[in-house]
Amino acid sequence: MSEFLLSIKIESLEEGGYLATSDDLPELLAQGRTVAETLEIAQDVARKIVESYLDHGDPLPDALKTAIPAGVALEAKIPVSVAA
Repeated sequence: MSEFLLSIKIESLEEGGYLATSDDLPELLAQGRTVAETLEIAQDVARKIVESYLDHGDPLPDALKTAIPAGVALEAKIPVSVAA
């Protein structure tokens, strides 16, 4: 199993909720009620898109041609929801 880093853009929607898109994988669109849910849905959608590329023998987008090398440390910001 390989893992890839995919850049995701998340924006809040006027009607509520969030939308995730990616310049690395233009087919990716995912919508959720929270940032965390949107990220989870985006991961699932991205996995299905990449699997479709592989199943059909299509070349992966350039951003997905290199898997995360072993021993590389990643830094990310994550959403944390707290009931007030």
